[in-house]
Amino acid sequence: MAETDLYLPLKAFLENAGYAVKGEIIDCDLVGVKDGDLPVVIVCEMKLSFNLELVMQGVKRAAFCDEVWLAARASKTARGREHDARFRNLCRRLGFGVMSVSDAGDVSVIVTPFAATPRRDAKKRSRLLDEHRRRVGDPQKGGGRGKPVMTAYRQDCICAPPPC
Repeated sequence: MAETDLYLPLKAFLENAGYAVKGEIIDCDLVGVKDGDLPVVIVCEMKLSFNLELVMQGVKRAAFCDEVWLAARASKTARGREHDARFRNLCRRLGFGVMSVSDAGDVSVIVTPFAATPRRDAKKRSRLLDEHRRRVGDPQKGGGRGKPVMTAYRQDCICAPPPC
C-alpha cells in the first residue's frame, strides 16, 4: 500500500462530511473546504504509519487552517501507534484529528479535532484557499512525491487560448 492509496477513501469520507476536497495543494496532502460566510479549511496529512514526522507536519499546517487531521494506514495488530493512549493524548492536546484507513478502504476516526488556537498565518491561508478555488477538478492525488504537481497556474497555461 502506498501513501496515495489512502487519498481516495479519505477524500470520500470528507466529501460525505460536506467538504470540497482536492489533493496536493501548497505542500498539503489533502485540503478540504466547506463554503460559508467564513470558509472552513481543513488539512489532512497522510503517512503509511503514525509517526513523529506526521505530527510535525500537522504542527506546521496548524498555523493556516481551521482543523488538522492526521491519517495513516490502520495497523494490522492492536499494537499500532493509533492504539497508544500517549499518542492519542498528544494529538488531543495539539487539537489534531486522527483517522486510520484500513486495507479495505474503511476510514475510522480515532480522535476528533478541536480548535485550540486561532489562525495565525492569514497570508498562507489565503494562498491555500485561492489555489483550491482556482483548480479545475481534482487533477492531483494527495500524498505523492517526486512528481510534478498540477497547479492552477499550470492548468491555466495548458488551457489558455492561443494569442491573437
